[in-house]
Amino acid sequence: MAKQYDFYCAGEWRSSDEPLEVINPYNGETVGVTSYASEQDFEDATCAAQSAFKQMREMPTYKRAEILYQLSAKLAERRDEVAALMTAEAGKPINDSRVEVDRGVFTLRVAAEEAQRIHGEQIPLDLMASSAGRFGVTRRMPIGPIAGISPFNFPLNLALHKIAPAIASGNTIVLKPPSYDPLTMLTFAELIDEVDLPKGAVSIMPMNRQVGDRLVTDDRYKLLSFTGSPDVGWDMKSRAGRKKVVLELGGNAGVIGDRDADLDFAAGRVLTGAFAYAGQVCISVQRAYIHADVFDAFSEKLVEKAKAVKRGDPADESTQLGPMIDEKAVKRIHSWVEAAVAEGAKVLTGGQPDGRFYEPTVIVDAKPESNVCAREAFAPIVTLFPFTDWDEGLARIDDSIYGLQAGVFTSNLEHALRAWERLEVGGVIINDIPTYRIDHMPYGGVKDSGLSREGLRYAIEDKTEPRLVVFNRLG
Repeated sequence: MAKQYDFYCAGEWRSSDEPLEVINPYNGETVGVTSYASEQDFEDATCAAQSAFKQMREMPTYKRAEILYQLSAKLAERRDEVAALMTAEAGKPINDSRVEVDRGVFTLRVAAEEAQRIHGEQIPLDLMASSAGRFGVTRRMPIGPIAGISPFNFPLNLALHKIAPAIASGNTIVLKPPSYDPLTMLTFAELIDEVDLPKGAVSIMPMNRQVGDRLVTDDRYKLLSFTGSPDVGWDMKSRAGRKKVVLELGGNAGVIGDRDADLDFAAGRVLTGAFAYAGQVCISVQRAYIHADVFDAFSEKLVEKAKAVKRGDPADESTQLGPMIDEKAVKRIHSWVEAAVAEGAKVLTGGQPDGRFYEPTVIVDAKPESNVCAREAFAPIVTLFPFTDWDEGLARIDDSIYGLQAGVFTSNLEHALRAWERLEVGGVIINDIPTYRIDHMPYGGVKDSGLSREGLRYAIEDKTEPRLVVFNRLG
């Protein structure tokens, strides 16, 4: 019988009469059963977040940091258990799941450190004679209850990028984990329940669409932090009212390879960027622009490596490519590939579905406006294009509605600097893929790829507001 998981609401373990069965994407077996929070659960969690905020904003810095250090240590102790559960419910290869748990441990630890670095500033105000004797001091203050919505592709770490800075900055949070794989965060809720947080400071609850939409529209929340698809995110922003909105959305990340690039290294990294977690990553490599002088050599290396990628059971240590999240995702990407081929594209390797798997796919001669190039694929495909002029290559990467991150392979410093200056993206990664991320760096996009930045210090800035006090020296 499948394990039953309660959700964590206002400091209590609860269930409802609306079950949620979690299915293993690889074998179709039931991983566990939880339930969706009810309207009343939502109300209770929201009221508890409001009440607990009064305690959280007064909690001393050392205490908030101590709690985050404890959570980091507790997660590290349960590394193998959490990784195995993530692999079962998300279909993520076990080695990738372990890396995600390690990143979660790091995210919590850095949040503890950043809690101790929330600084204000002293401002001289005597810049006019009428303001003589006055000075100001700013302090960053927590803003209040936060609504968090996290995605299926990184069910632990991207959720922690919402919870950890909320705790660090003295706020409360109600998190909606993804319905595909909520059990990882419900397990993390056990750790929340073990530390000395006010009841209601953190609630973690699966929600159906109707209940979850209240996170967007309820004015009792002071910030909405959403990670997911652009269409959904921008619609949420339009309905979010007065609250702040942080959107970490998708992309069709590009790579540009110069004629002097290390082809073996670049091909290996593009392979990782395109096919890790079956391409179901916001910063997955989807487009690669390679100088014409080395295009054929690069293509051959990438195809050779792609053919060697091992597909199989994500619980197997040797598996590199696991299943996609569901059959609908496989059908969608296959229809895109077929449409691109009908328009003249050529598949160098892959291009076929196999149950919930999609073969690692390398495409050339695709039209820039085709879905495999212009939209977010979220699948194990990469399209290759030759270019002859560096500025032309940069312009072609920028010819996108998205702007999350870009990768640049070059030994030419001037080319690297031009890419940094000209590419309209949130981050330019020199001599690596756009899929690179470490969790304390500012991460987020421009254009349709989002608003603001994640990364602990940067998320804390969104979750706090500067408050000024002015002193008038009367003597």
